Amino acid sequence: MKNEGLNKMSNEQLLKYQKTLRIVTYMLLIAILVLLVLNIFKAINKGVNSFSVIPLALIPIVVVNFKTLKEVKKEISLRNLK
Repeated sequence: MKNEGLNKMSNEQLLKYQKTLRIVTYMLLIAILVLLVLNIFKAINKGVNSFSVIPLALIPIVVVNFKTLKEVKKEISLRNLK
């Protein structure tokens, strides 16, 4: 979400967006780590296949979510909400 969109949100919407984004980001990070560990074990036992790149391909989404979360925290601090 662009910074202009964050400025237009109400305080309640911004806090709810931060909470939702934090939960989704950490859930995605945990899922990626689990997939990575499972792919490592599978690669040891049966060899590498094309599905091994899926956890690596999802990492940019986590990076973008953390960047957006940082912008949301900055907007919350500018409004002196927490």
